[in-house]
Amino acid sequence: MRFLGHIIVTGLALWVTALILPGMHLGENSATALTQVLTIGAIALILALINTIIKPILEFLTFPITCVTLGLFQLVINTLMLLLASWVSGLFDLTLEFDSFWWALGAGVIIGILSAIVEGITGLGDERRSRSRSIGE
Repeated sequence: MRFLGHIIVTGLALWVTALILPGMHLGENSATALTQVLTIGAIALILALINTIIKPILEFLTFPITCVTLGLFQLVINTLMLLLASWVSGLFDLTLEFDSFWWALGAGVIIGILSAIVEGITGLGDERRSRSRSIGE
């Protein structure tokens, strides 16, 4: 259930970010509302799978660089995950495109902030904290 909640939060964050950033293109403009929602949901699922499978491996491999840059390299990792999601989405004829690396970087920052806000309001992030407390006890 938590994974579904994260997909919904990611989808909302993608949609709002696409409204804010002119360099990010999400879905076809001429598509119906249902098609747009399904496209955003599918892209959110792809991004969630990439963040679950590939991102931890990449974070482990780049840990020294992340330490040297005091965590700022995480922005680059998030951007690479968005660009990878864009490429994978293109394989399924789903539209997630960025005009440049910098638009993807900006999108990663906005998506991260929006996701943190929504997860804080809905309590999705609380499950992770309570689970780590019960493991340590």
